[in-house]
Amino acid sequence: MRLVHLSDLHLGYRQYQRLTPGGVNQREVDVAKTFRTAIDRVIAIEPDVVIVAGDVFHSVRPTNQAILHAFLQFSRLVRALPNTDVILIAGDHDTPRSAETGGILQLFSQIGLHVVDRDARRLSFPARDLSVLCVPGVSGIAIPSLTPDATSRFNVLAWHGNIPGMLPERLERSDPAAISITREELVAGRWDYVAMGHYHVYREVAPRMYYAGSIDYTSLDTWGELKEERAGKLSGKGFIERNLETGEHTFHELPPARPVVDLDPLQVGGMPAADVDAAIRKLVDKCAGGIDDKIVRLVVRDMTRSLARELDHKAIRDYKRRALAFNLDLRPPDIHPGRSVSGAPGKRPSLNEIVREKLMTRELTPGVDRDVLIEKAVGYLDEAQLTAVAPVMTEV
Repeated sequence: MRLVHLSDLHLGYRQYQRLTPGGVNQREVDVAKTFRTAIDRVIAIEPDVVIVAGDVFHSVRPTNQAILHAFLQFSRLVRALPNTDVILIAGDHDTPRSAETGGILQLFSQIGLHVVDRDARRLSFPARDLSVLCVPGVSGIAIPSLTPDATSRFNVLAWHGNIPGMLPERLERSDPAAISITREELVAGRWDYVAMGHYHVYREVAPRMYYAGSIDYTSLDTWGELKEERAGKLSGKGFIERNLETGEHTFHELPPARPVVDLDPLQVGGMPAADVDAAIRKLVDKCAGGIDDKIVRLVVRDMTRSLARELDHKAIRDYKRRALAFNLDLRPPDIHPGRSVSGAPGKRPSLNEIVREKLMTRELTPGVDRDVLIEKAVGYLDEAQLTAVAPVMTEV
C-alpha cells in the first residue's frame, strides 16, 4: 500500500510584481510549473493513494488561470492513474470565512477526487482495507475523536493545522492555523501514517507523522524556511512517498522552478564605502550561476545612514534589474548590543523585520491582499534606504 503525501501547493501565489511577456505574475507561473513537475513525478511513482493535505490555492478566490491549471493537472493525474484514489482536503487558505460562501474545491469532485472541505469526515476504501480520517483546516469545525477504524487494516489521519509549540513563534503569529491538535493526541491514535499540512518545511513530528512541506517558496517567510531547511540538511521542497506495509519512506525533492539564494551576510562596521561596494560585488559574482532571474537576498549588517549614502547605487539598481528579486537588507548598528527592541536577548530587528511582523498580524480591510501589502511596504522601505537617504544620482 503506497501513499503519496503532498501539501501546501498555493496555486495562484503572486509576488515581486514581475510579469511574463503574457502579462501573468512570474511567481504564479513558477509555482504552476513546480506543481506540473510534481504531478509528473507522482504519475511516475504510480501510488495507490494520493493525499493533498490542504492549501491547494493561495487564496479563497483564486484567479481563473490558477483554477484552470489545477483542473488540468488533477485531470491529467486521474487519467494517468485511474486506479489511484486522490484525496483533497481544504486548508485555511482554501476556506472562505463565511459558511454561506462556497469554496472552489468541490469542483474537483467532478473529476473523481475525494474532496473534504467543510467538516471532518472519514473516508473508507474497502478494496484497499484502508480508512482515512480527514480533518480540513476550517476554523470552528468539530474535531472528531482521533481514533483509527478498527475494521480497517490501514488507518491514516490527514489534516491541515498546527501542533502547539512545534512551529516557530513567528509563524504561529503571522499565519495562524485554523485548528490545532497536540502531539499527545496524535501519538495516542496509533495511526499507520499521519499526513499533515500548513507548515512549509518537511519535518518528522513523531514516528509515522510528517509535514510534507510546501512544494515551492510561497510563504511570507522564505528566508526563515531556507534557514530551517539548512538546519535540517534539506536541499529544498518536495513531497513524501510512504509504504504503509513496510514503513519505507522517501522524500522526493522537487527542483525549484526558480532558485532562491541567501548570500553570505556581510558585516561592514568601519569599512569605507568603496570596500563595501567591492564586498557586495564579490558576493554577487560568487553566486553560482549568477544572480540573473533568481530570488536573492543579501543581509548587510552595521550599515549606517551615512555609509548607505555613499554606496554605488547604480550597481545596486543593476543587481535589482538582473535578479527577479534582489533584496539588499541593510541593517543598522545594534545600539544596545545583546538586547532586542522588546528587551529580550538577541539581535536588534531591522526596520523591515519590524514592519513585516506588524503587517503579518494586523487585521486588514476585507479584500486587501496581505502578501501584496507586505511586499509593497518592504519594497518602499528598501527604496527609502537605498535612495531617499542618498544624494540625487544621475544615470550615466
